[in-house]
Amino acid sequence: MPRKRRFPVKTLISLFLVLVLVPATILLGVFVLHDRAYYFISLLLIVYTMVPFFLLFEKRKPQARELVVIAVLCAIAVAGRAAFFMLPQVKPMMAVVILAGVALGPQAGFLTGAVSAFVSNFFFGQGPWTPWQMFCFGIVGFLAGLLFREGRLKPGRISLCVFGGLCTLVIYGGIMNPASVLLGSSKLTWGAVLTSYLTGLPMDLIHAASTVVFLLVLSKPMLEKLSRIQIKYGLLRDS
Repeated sequence: MPRKRRFPVKTLISLFLVLVLVPATILLGVFVLHDRAYYFISLLLIVYTMVPFFLLFEKRKPQARELVVIAVLCAIAVAGRAAFFMLPQVKPMMAVVILAGVALGPQAGFLTGAVSAFVSNFFFGQGPWTPWQMFCFGIVGFLAGLLFREGRLKPGRISLCVFGGLCTLVIYGGIMNPASVLLGSSKLTWGAVLTSYLTGLPMDLIHAASTVVFLLVLSKPMLEKLSRIQIKYGLLRDS
């Protein structure tokens, strides 16, 4: 009987950080620090995302070009969000984060999403919503990389578009809507959460549709470019 494939230790550490430590830190900022230390919480989240990424280099020193690729993807995501600032929720950022996860792995996907959300908010406004956005973008990038590595997500346009649309609508909207209630009140009620979902649904649908469109346009050329860069320079893909 073939043995079931187990997650590597680095992936288990990443799962703990992403699914346990990051949400716990955000909730600490909400209920203990009363959303008054969102810069501190945001920087903590970036540190958390860097830990599993740099575990990839435990056996060798990182090359500058490997880190530059992540930085360039973050810059593209931030510039893309800024370029469409006049169109509410029409942003290519989620698409770029998903492609980063698929091309470079779950750890790099989470790092790209979290850093892009943090940096772009210097243009759009920092606030207690920043850690929530960092987590939402990061978890989608992490999930994209993890599912692709496990063979559950294919690199084709259709599968990426379906994945991106659902994640944007269900994960990003599903987290940010109740988070908006917490930002205005320390108490969560079913009525308030339901209202937040209903009022936020139109914007969530626009965000999901724009992510699908950007993935349809960007997925093939960006994945081809990233693949060529990895082959040419022998860049690391996390595992």
